[in-house]
Amino acid sequence: MTREPLSSLISRHNFDARRALGQHFLLDPAITTRIAELSAPLAGRHVVEVGPGPGGLTRSLIDSDAASVTAVEIDPRAVVVIRELQEEAPERLRLIEADATRLDLTTLCPAPRRIVANLPYNVATPLLIGWLRQAASWERLTLMFQLEVAERICAEPGSEHYGRLAVISQWCAVCSQIMRLPPGAFSPPPKVWSAVVELTPHPELPDIKLFRAMEQVTAAAFGQRRKMLRGALKGIGGERLLNTAGIDGSRRAETLGIAEFDRLARCHLAAPHRNEKQK
Repeated sequence: MTREPLSSLISRHNFDARRALGQHFLLDPAITTRIAELSAPLAGRHVVEVGPGPGGLTRSLIDSDAASVTAVEIDPRAVVVIRELQEEAPERLRLIEADATRLDLTTLCPAPRRIVANLPYNVATPLLIGWLRQAASWERLTLMFQLEVAERICAEPGSEHYGRLAVISQWCAVCSQIMRLPPGAFSPPPKVWSAVVELTPHPELPDIKLFRAMEQVTAAAFGQRRKMLRGALKGIGGERLLNTAGIDGSRRAETLGIAEFDRLARCHLAAPHRNEKQK
């Protein structure tokens, strides 16, 4: 089947990318096909795509052997375009017109589930954190970010990009950069490079209470990253917390590994003062 070129489709619908929505479209089918291939194996999997825009990646996903593709789109102009594509594969492509930041994606399709998306850059990080809270519900996430965000997700302790996002992401999943793209790969070109990150959730994952404890610990630790931990964590019982976890309070947040942050989060969750507040 011959499809209308995306550039022609965009022109026909007068569908210009909007900065307010963080839109940068992938129009090269070779690139979108490669992303779908990197997401493999998709056979028997139900894929959710957030922010399909004109549907470049959507086309490649419905051409894959995924069991189904669910596209979530907030822009009514893109909704019109994806509906045209839906006519091509009505049984395999589902369209949800909604704000993905306010939607529980796990309710959209059965397991095994995956997310494959070129994320709108202005909401990419909060979307990721929300999905990591539900990491047990996802088999794998294959996501496009600005390169700087991708580096922050995959950063190692002691590196310049290591921070809250690295700790929480790697605590929940195995994270790796699997593809980089220059600005010219997008329309319109962003000012920065982009990268695709693969996140495969760990077999054993934290419950929501422990996840929230980790969010509080990392927020305090990296909120004042130049301070020693005994000072940075003072607001959440720093010295006591560090002693319980067996961590030297003179260290700084960027020197701690994921396992050490896990200990801090578990000790914070178990702290008597915290349990009293929860009653």
